[in-house]
Amino acid sequence: MKLTFQNRIALFNTLAAAAATLLVFLIVYAVVFFTAYHHLNQDILQEKEEIFSNLLWKGDSIVINQMPEWEEQEHQQVEVNPTFIQITDSQGNLRFRSANLQEDFFLFIPDMERSSFLNSRLNGQRIRLGYFPIFNSSGTNTGQLALGVSMEESAVVLNNLRITLLLAFPLLLLVLYLATSFAASKGIAPVHQIIETASGIDDANAHTRLPMPEHKDEIHQLAATINALLNRIESRIKREKQFTADASHELRTPLAAIRGTLEVLARRQREPAHYEEKITEVIREVDRMNQILNQLLQLSRLEAGNTGFVQEPLNLKSLADELLPQWQAALDRKRVSLQVDIPPDAEPLADRSSLSLMLDNLVGNAIKYCPSGGKINISWRQAGHTLTVADDGPGIAAEHLPHLFERFYRADASRTSQIPGTGLGLSIVKKLAELQGISLELNSREEEGTTFILRFPPF
Repeated sequence: MKLTFQNRIALFNTLAAAAATLLVFLIVYAVVFFTAYHHLNQDILQEKEEIFSNLLWKGDSIVINQMPEWEEQEHQQVEVNPTFIQITDSQGNLRFRSANLQEDFFLFIPDMERSSFLNSRLNGQRIRLGYFPIFNSSGTNTGQLALGVSMEESAVVLNNLRITLLLAFPLLLLVLYLATSFAASKGIAPVHQIIETASGIDDANAHTRLPMPEHKDEIHQLAATINALLNRIESRIKREKQFTADASHELRTPLAAIRGTLEVLARRQREPAHYEEKITEVIREVDRMNQILNQLLQLSRLEAGNTGFVQEPLNLKSLADELLPQWQAALDRKRVSLQVDIPPDAEPLADRSSLSLMLDNLVGNAIKYCPSGGKINISWRQAGHTLTVADDGPGIAAEHLPHLFERFYRADASRTSQIPGTGLGLSIVKKLAELQGISLELNSREEEGTTFILRFPPF
């Protein structure tokens, strides 16, 4: 059977209350039960002391003094609070029996050395019996005293108490369940409101937020957590929409250039040299599209976590020497000098292929924006485990700095800029740094150059 959350709360609380109530009822019944029997036992013991005080012994025989106590009304009647007395000798022979026993008698317990109490019946009446051995002055067991008192009143009280508790228990549980269910419905009302609001949120109204409950309890915390999640989802949706728009724009530009070039070539016959020139332009645009797609695929893999890393001590000097030849052509073309200030023992903890890609993007970016005759410096500081890539280019305006690592963002704010690039390189660098636990910092001011700082984790 499937229960709603409200009914489960009510059921569990009722079960807990039932266990506690049952325990209390059992304790109450046990206290009344033992109190009633203790009271009966005390009456029997008091009667025993009075009887023993009127017993004498002649050798091993019991001598009974007929005192006025033996003729009391309680020993003569059966109906009203009677006390039944029976005295036997050590052989079980009857020596005395109270008049209210009439022709009845109590069982004899042979070889009894200690007092005992038990329940019995006499003419359909419930009685409490006490058996006591009778010892003479020399300590010899000379007989046995059986004392009985009516326990009808105690039995009626206990029976009424049992009936009351048995009837009250299910009624109390029903009341508890209804009360708990009502309280639970009031308690989870904010949850129903959250469900109703959350079910109406989709891409079209991702800005909608859940109402915050009045009391700052767990439900308030739940609503705040869901709202924080919705903020992240909305931000992600906006980024994805912007990414789609930017990717479409970036791919549309080379496609338009390719289409325009082919249309020009198709209008009329041209010289072979002209065909070669236009085909070269088409190949350049295809390469640009290929670069964009490769970088998008790389970012997608990084964000999906499908790229494995092998972080180990890596010699930075040898890595920079390996990368230098692929930068040399661009450095010569721009007449930019590159200074590498890395000691031979610089070995941070990193993945070789990932760090190679990061350096290639950072240095390539510096070469693109560095003016002719400028300088780029790659340096290592052992004290902070930091690798720095700095250039003396035009710098970046403060308003662009927070967005520089966003995909397709170009600090020149112009998609028709003469500086080549896709705006994806720094996004890849940022993601690779995050996945390796490397802190990436950016310092830049206009006309003062740009510095990227990689802080490697210690090992």
